[in-house]
Amino acid sequence: MGLRNAAALAALLGVSGLAACEGPAAELVQQTAQGAGADSAEPSRGVLVDLPPEARANPDLWPRAATPAAITDAASEALIDELLAQMTLEEKVGQTIQADISAISPEDMLTYPLGSILAGGNSAPGGRNWASAEDWVELARDFRGAVEAREGARIPLIFGIDAVHGHNNVIGATIFPHNIGLGAARNPELVGRIAEVTALEVAATGADWTFGPTVAVPRDLRWGRAYEGYGEDPEIVASYAGPVTLGLQGELRAGEVLGVGRIAGSAKHFLADGGTVDGVDQGDAPISEEELIRVHNAGYPATIDAGVLTVMASFSSWNGVKITGNHTLLDDVLRGPLGFEGFLVSDWNAHGQIPGCTNESCPEAFNAGIDMFMAPDSWRPLYYNTLEQARSGVIPMERLDEAVRRILRVKIRAGLFETERPLEGRYDLIGAPEHRALARDAVRQSLVLLKNDGVLPIRPDARVLVAGSAADNIGQQSGGWTLSWQGTGTTNADFPGATSIWAGIEAAVSEAGGSAVLSPDGVFEDAPDVAIVVFGETPYAEFQGDLDHLAFADPEPLRVLRSLQEAGIPTVSVFISGRPLWTNPEINASNAFVAAWLPGSEGGGVADMLIADETGAARHDFTGTLSFSWPRHALQTPLNRDMEDYDPLFAYGFGLTYDDDGALGTLSEESGVTGDAANPDRYFVEGRFIAPWSLLLRDEGGDSRPGLAPSGESPRGHVAMRTVDGSAQESARSLTFTGPARALAWGTAVDLTRQANGEMALLVRYRADSAPEGQVWLGAGEAEIDLTPFLSETGSWREIKVRLSCFRDLGTTINAVEEPFSLRADAPAAISVEAARLASNEGDAICPAE
Repeated sequence: MGLRNAAALAALLGVSGLAACEGPAAELVQQTAQGAGADSAEPSRGVLVDLPPEARANPDLWPRAATPAAITDAASEALIDELLAQMTLEEKVGQTIQADISAISPEDMLTYPLGSILAGGNSAPGGRNWASAEDWVELARDFRGAVEAREGARIPLIFGIDAVHGHNNVIGATIFPHNIGLGAARNPELVGRIAEVTALEVAATGADWTFGPTVAVPRDLRWGRAYEGYGEDPEIVASYAGPVTLGLQGELRAGEVLGVGRIAGSAKHFLADGGTVDGVDQGDAPISEEELIRVHNAGYPATIDAGVLTVMASFSSWNGVKITGNHTLLDDVLRGPLGFEGFLVSDWNAHGQIPGCTNESCPEAFNAGIDMFMAPDSWRPLYYNTLEQARSGVIPMERLDEAVRRILRVKIRAGLFETERPLEGRYDLIGAPEHRALARDAVRQSLVLLKNDGVLPIRPDARVLVAGSAADNIGQQSGGWTLSWQGTGTTNADFPGATSIWAGIEAAVSEAGGSAVLSPDGVFEDAPDVAIVVFGETPYAEFQGDLDHLAFADPEPLRVLRSLQEAGIPTVSVFISGRPLWTNPEINASNAFVAAWLPGSEGGGVADMLIADETGAARHDFTGTLSFSWPRHALQTPLNRDMEDYDPLFAYGFGLTYDDDGALGTLSEESGVTGDAANPDRYFVEGRFIAPWSLLLRDEGGDSRPGLAPSGESPRGHVAMRTVDGSAQESARSLTFTGPARALAWGTAVDLTRQANGEMALLVRYRADSAPEGQVWLGAGEAEIDLTPFLSETGSWREIKVRLSCFRDLGTTINAVEEPFSLRADAPAAISVEAARLASNEGDAICPAE
């Protein structure tokens, strides 16, 4: 499809004259500015972040790459010149702002000429994470319609979304294995095909842009986003970055827009997001420039050479300076030797973390090279502040025009100025059979066999017991970034057309002539010939997924495995996880152990590898190999193959086939973990306070007392506590207030800044046992909100989520929280609590003080 000529396109856009802003922007003085011309003109940078020497990049050290010349052409640049000459200052600034659909409406677009919207991990049409494909199309059309109805230069929106393992936000979409599994497959052609299918399904629902490929190189498995990386070694990401980019976008061709079914990509997160100390999300990577280039830049030359249209800057820091404010990386390097000619977008309110900046104002990030602010909920004040900074010269006009030129260039090449969207509304593409077949093949290629004493493949006539909480749980096998940010709160009914691992095994066993029974707890009446136990990590993303050590923490699967072992039943473990973890006890209790990673919606691919065909032969052999090293003990991290003291249990590149001797001696079951680890997000769960947190009962104006006496009841005062049943026996605590008092979780201060920035929430599951006679407050740190209005209904369990940012804004010292959960009453009240922990804001968290 060719581009329209510049004159015709300008006429379509209605930019033949100056346009007036409406609403609040009408009161602002309208200004125009001449186009900036070619990007080669060096703009004035304006105010910048001061950089220490160790955080200044030297462009001469970096490899050379270049966006293909086909990203633009003379006709496109002429159109951009004309648009820039006629756009108002308000319209230019608007192009640099991106808002989340949870915080902006189509009606807002009539007033604010924003350039982009996104749907964050917990954002969906109508605030429903389980919205249909039809809902997504309607939302996209509503926003586009509002832009078209606005007076002035009607520059089309670009609509971004995190389609990171398939179109994972949409009910019924194909969910591919997460990148850690694809890294184990070692197949660049496969990931290119997956990207192409993902683009088709995204295009069918009206979005234009995905925040991928992820070209991070995770170097510490404690990072909650490790599964978003292909591997610990830069060789894999370097081989995958180009094919994924071409799969999403196709090849850039001079004078042509992206082909039908292609969408813009965004390489992320530039730079060293996988290199932070202790794997802390949004942390600091105190490394040399040589390591920064050799390890963490590995994927960028390939994706830029392939024509990636956008790059996303990282939340993280390099040698103490936030990447989002480091002009030597964002401008001198990315626009210099790396030759990137698309536009650069920041991450979710990341600009607000730069010293001197807030979410509502940050000229330093813009002047450093950010072309578009991702300002999900702060877009309105950021728009006005950026407008004023452009007026005053804090943001030079040359810099603003440069950013807008890049954004317009990408929008033209992405085909957003075209009126036809031939695939939009093609709901038959969502979860199409051929897409699911590709995903099933990807599952087969991703599995890594770590142990097999001969029990696999399972003979065709076998009686198979399938156990484990993950066996029939599509949400768990899909992991984070699936229908919601953290991937929690789903049921199998939320995945129409998908197949759980249990369902896949049942079908394969029946087809081969055997029988299968599902028993999550491993209990059986008739002894099976073999048991398959499916277990592992529950879904998470950043924050919730960050760890202090690598010990697998759930004791239940080991209990099931050992009980089967004691009964003489051969066992096959299928381990669902977003990273290698210390699982020596579980491996010892298994005859075979398979690392299945996070396989996604097509659980049948697991059965394809485990169950023999009717003749007893393996249907498929294992080909996957570890893209991350497997730890020998739980404290063995970082663990990467280029380290001098490298000594893993299973090395990078390890993976058995059916031809190998897969027997394994008894492994040490000493994890190496001693004492209580930091625990910033779980306070009271499963009937107990989680170390290092303990319960204190405190009379107002009196002494603090420990929470539980040997009798099972708290010492007497104005508040007493006893154990009660909740969803399980003795899983809750009943608090009876007889006067002014507090009950609180207390421990070593933790920094919850990142969690508050990421819109995590304090979740409390509670029951009002009687109506309070006065007021009751729920607190985190120094701040409290009035819980009384939520206690009017007595006798039933309820949940409340309060945003951490709410407590922060009310006065909590969020970087040093010693009391992450408290209840205070000023008069008699009776409340039971079953859970107090941090949880993802899935559009259901509140701030009663607002």
